[in-house]
Amino acid sequence: MSPPESWPGGGRRHPPRSAATWAILQPLSSWLEAEAARAASGGRRYRVLDVGCGVKPYYPFFERHASEYVGVDLQNPAADLQGTVEEIPVEDGRFDVVLCTQVLEHCLEPDQAVRELRRVTAPGGRVLASTHGVMAYHPSPFDHWRWTHTGLERLFERNAEWASVTVEPGSGTAACVAAMLNFYVHLLAKRTNAWPVARGVIRGLNAVAATVDRRVPSLREPIPGTLFLNYHITAKAPG
Repeated sequence: MSPPESWPGGGRRHPPRSAATWAILQPLSSWLEAEAARAASGGRRYRVLDVGCGVKPYYPFFERHASEYVGVDLQNPAADLQGTVEEIPVEDGRFDVVLCTQVLEHCLEPDQAVRELRRVTAPGGRVLASTHGVMAYHPSPFDHWRWTHTGLERLFERNAEWASVTVEPGSGTAACVAAMLNFYVHLLAKRTNAWPVARGVIRGLNAVAATVDRRVPSLREPIPGTLFLNYHITAKAPG
């Protein structure tokens, strides 16, 4: 494989603050990088399955620790195996870390997807998943679902046996509002070719939102009235 520093998907691992999706990608990247190191505590190596892998943008975070890194996707030359999250083409209990980032909102059967994620996870292993709370419609080729933190907890807990399930917002309410504005600034820039202005506006909105969320802790907590772009789910298998 290519050296980690030249691996595809750098814009997802290290998104610029001028990216409309920065408030999704930056927290997701930081979370996965930390989880990759956490799974290697004690110097152990582990097997990783990346479901809906795309270009495997997060492979460099796991490369030092993984004895195996397998990507599953549809019609994707970067994937090692062809399949969907509802029908993952690997045997039971094979992988210690199972990634499923920004896939659940696009799948046809999220209940079956969770059952499959659990099936392929080794005893004591973990599923690391992410999906949207609030987001503009973005079919790829489908876009079916949005969740709250309690909805995601119920989705995972009713479909499989887990030792624990935690759901945390990726960023705060101000970041969510800014991202929705950024989405339409981005669309306007595409129509008018006003990219220099748009990048400055998006960068400013992201910076202000991050400051507001940092100074008002309640905006980062899942309480009534808050809005969240993205959730990070950690589901640990028994064992």
